[in-house]
Order: sequence, then structure tokens, then C-alpha cells
Amino acid sequence: MPGARRCFAIASPERMGFGRNVNGPALAQQLKQQRDKLRQYQKRITQQLEREREIARQLLRDGRKERAKLLLKKKRYREQLLDKTENQITSLETMVQSIEFTQIEMKVMEGLQFGNECLNKMHQVMSIEEVERILDETQEAVEYQRQIDELLAGSFTQEDEAAILEELDAITQEQVALPEVPSEPLPETIPEKVPGKARPRRAEPVAAS
Repeated sequence: MPGARRCFAIASPERMGFGRNVNGPALAQQLKQQRDKLRQYQKRITQQLEREREIARQLLRDGRKERAKLLLKKKRYREQLLDKTENQITSLETMVQSIEFTQIEMKVMEGLQFGNECLNKMHQVMSIEEVERILDETQEAVEYQRQIDELLAGSFTQEDEAAILEELDAITQEQVALPEVPSEPLPETIPEKVPGKARPRRAEPVAAS
């Protein structure tokens, strides 16, 4: 599978679903729809980030450091795609507002194609159900992890790799700082009896003399 760098591919108007006589309003509408999709992805990703860290913690507790690292790579890859697409859409919105469409139609379509391809790639790696498959030991899960590793190959710079290792170390330190959960159930404690107040002794009747 191609990496994040392939998001910069240029598409023709026909490939984008437009005819050669594409007009400005149609492009503006397409841009707004793509922007809205991006906002939806951003919201979903924000909700998933903490869950992914929890899964990474669980993997580290189980001694599966390489899988935890793969999960963090996947998260960083998605964040990079979001940043690139967000910057592109912001740039396109500025162009649409300030320049005549007759001068920038091809640039707009190139930018839209960039966003579409990045959004498709985000969809490939963003399902939380797919993330949780990293916890599995089945042959199918192992094959899935290999595919993700291939997808992400060559997508990161040395700085990215360093940031991933730094986050992995931070989660590891969190695990060290936490007290161990006892594997055996705690013994039941029997509440001590609280001594009650001594009852006053009844006065003995005095015999008549």
C-alpha cells in the first residue's frame, strides 16, 4: 500500500467526477463537503486517542512492546495525514475566497484529490475495532499487523521515529509508576465487635426488718 507521501497525487477533472467544463460553484461545494468530512474524522480521532493509549499500556503490561510501538506508529501516521489535509483545505478556502476560479480551477482540483486520498488512507487505519485486533494472537491478527507495518513503512522521518519511541517510553514509565494490582483476591476482613455500654446493675430489694 502507498504511504502518506502518495497523497500528493494529481487527478484530472474526469477522475474527480467533473467534466472538462467544471464551474466554480461546483468546486466550492466539493471543497466544503470534503472539509466537513475532515472535521468528522478529527472528532472521531480525538475520541479514539486515549483508547489507543490504553491498548498500548495493556500491550506493555503483557510484554508485547513491539505491538505497542506499531500501534503508536499507526496513531502518528493518522495525525500526520490530518495535519497535511487540514493545511491543504485551509489554503484552498483562502484561494477560493480571494482569486477567480478561472485562474485556479486546476489547483483546486489537485487539492481536492490530495484530500480525498488522505481521507481514504485515514479510513484504512482509524477503526478502533481494527486497533484492538493488535491485541489478538490469531494468525489473522498477525497477518493484519504485518499489513499495517507495510502500510506505514517509509512514512516516518527520524524525528517521527524518535517521537514514537519517546511516547512508548512515557507509557512504559507510567506502567512502572503504577502499583501492581494483586492477582489473588484480598482476604475478607471481619469487623471487630464494638463493646457496648455496660448495663447498670439492678438494685437488690432490701428485706424488711
